[in-house]
Amino acid sequence: MCGIVGYIGKSQAAPILIDGLSKLEYRGYDSAGVCIYNNALNLIKSKGRLKILEEKVNESTINGCIGIGHTRWATHGAPSDENAHPHYNEDETISLVHNGIIENYLRLKERLEGEGYTFKSETDTEVAVQLIDFYYKKCNNLLDAVISAIDEIEGSYAFAILAVNEPDKVIAVRKDSPLIIGLGNEENYIASDIPAILKYTRDIYLLEDKEIAIVTEDAVTILNIDKEPLERDIYHVDWDIEAAEKGGYDHFMLKEIFEQPRVVKDTLLPRLPLDQDEILLDGISLSKEDIEKINQIYIVACGTASYTGLVGKYLVERISRIPVISEIASEFRYRDPILDENTLMIVVSQSGETADTLAALRMAKKSGAHVIGIVNAVGSTIAREADDVLYTWAGPEIAVASTKAYSAQLCAMYLISIKIAMELGKISVEEFRELRDELYAIPKKIETILEQSDKIKELAYKYKDSKNVFYIGRGLDFAVSMEGALKLKEIAYLHAEPYAAGELKHGPIALIEDGSLVVGLLAQEELFDKTVSNIKEVKARGAKVLAIALEGNTEIEKTADEVIYVPRTHWYLTSILENIPQQIFAYYIAVGLGHDVDKPRNLAKSVTVE
Repeated sequence: MCGIVGYIGKSQAAPILIDGLSKLEYRGYDSAGVCIYNNALNLIKSKGRLKILEEKVNESTINGCIGIGHTRWATHGAPSDENAHPHYNEDETISLVHNGIIENYLRLKERLEGEGYTFKSETDTEVAVQLIDFYYKKCNNLLDAVISAIDEIEGSYAFAILAVNEPDKVIAVRKDSPLIIGLGNEENYIASDIPAILKYTRDIYLLEDKEIAIVTEDAVTILNIDKEPLERDIYHVDWDIEAAEKGGYDHFMLKEIFEQPRVVKDTLLPRLPLDQDEILLDGISLSKEDIEKINQIYIVACGTASYTGLVGKYLVERISRIPVISEIASEFRYRDPILDENTLMIVVSQSGETADTLAALRMAKKSGAHVIGIVNAVGSTIAREADDVLYTWAGPEIAVASTKAYSAQLCAMYLISIKIAMELGKISVEEFRELRDELYAIPKKIETILEQSDKIKELAYKYKDSKNVFYIGRGLDFAVSMEGALKLKEIAYLHAEPYAAGELKHGPIALIEDGSLVVGLLAQEELFDKTVSNIKEVKARGAKVLAIALEGNTEIEKTADEVIYVPRTHWYLTSILENIPQQIFAYYIAVGLGHDVDKPRNLAKSVTVE
């Protein structure tokens, strides 16, 4: 995610802001900027590394003891100087930095344009500062303007706000995006994460959702949305800087696993307005007529992203009845695939730079196929070269083994597959509303799975010395089992193989021996009994079985040695929930074996060569 730093006190703000932002570089970013107050709001920002911004700041003559700064990971709009934060209102009297996703920004933007506002950037953030300006002109009070604005803003946000007419304060407010206040001696700080200010103070306030902090150089006042003062204990940080970067988690991978409720929410909810019976796929130009002409779909990717493709294949074929081929990019490009102008290709890549996937994209475009890219990196090569792009708003992923990016890719696949089905009339409005309601519930359901992490840790430590691990499932469960086995290979270096449960008797069952560990996935209700039968087969040959099943299906306890339950949801959406325990299980096995979880041997985050 992006980084926020703010300062108010007696020292020069710029060096503190730059230093604080440098401590947040681990989070990933593609542009940076600062706003310093000195009789006016002075903005300096640039695309690229923080060093470029630092050089610009050093070359300027701007001084001032109040300021806000930001490192941006692009979501709305490509990396550019114009899209970088901070953003102004039109009069350049209010400036704002923002972490998070504003879900209803398009509707707010249209309304403000109707009021005569113009916009310089492509961001959702500029909508926020213009909306605050709209209310400020009505009430002439920054706090009241901010409260009126956030009452209308839907989504996640952490804001830090400066105003020329109220230069003695910085206002900070958060919802679903972290923000802290650092306490100093005649100076105070704002930051999105502890590392940014750990050099200056270890005493902080932790803001909760819908809380507002009025920060001056000698006081911090915390209010609720009704402007009632709140008491808050000071939290003293006793971590070192490395632990602080990880938010108190032992590894980035674990931190990213626990970020998934937020990632899923950010990727899904802005595209699912509750007041409309449709999906808003920003960046997708396919019309109903275009979709009706599609006679086949290819989903092409590598590694973890390719397993997203397998899930997409099941979903589209089952509902929309369009033939789908899910293929590994490194194989696709060499087998002379059948492509034409009625082919839709979906390519999936976290980095947007995966070499084999990019080559497949170019091959498809030469054949006249329409290409949609599902990528996490705004402005990446795949994002630029695909005909359309649907961004996953997972934020930067530091750990090499993908977790939150995979969940975000699944969300994107859900959205595209449902959109196709709706345009083809394959699902009714009532069925869509049921799916939409379940999608809204997914983040909370992920949280309930994360609450089981201690139990899953115990199971991982119990089975960490397994020599061979087999994953089995049917249908969507089989597709998800492939990702579970990959995680165990990537970070625990264990031999792990996924098999379609119905194929056991065609060879793989010969590998089962006394003490073998089998992970069985049973989230598909219609296939539950058949998979249980397969589990009984491996049990009869001495295997230990860890089952992942839906809540309420307690019959599995009669067969499996251990069971992890996940919340019930629409069958269409089970993949994302049953994968979370797999991630936690693999993580703790790797930890138990003493491996470097974030940097597994021989692997790179982005594979940019064949």
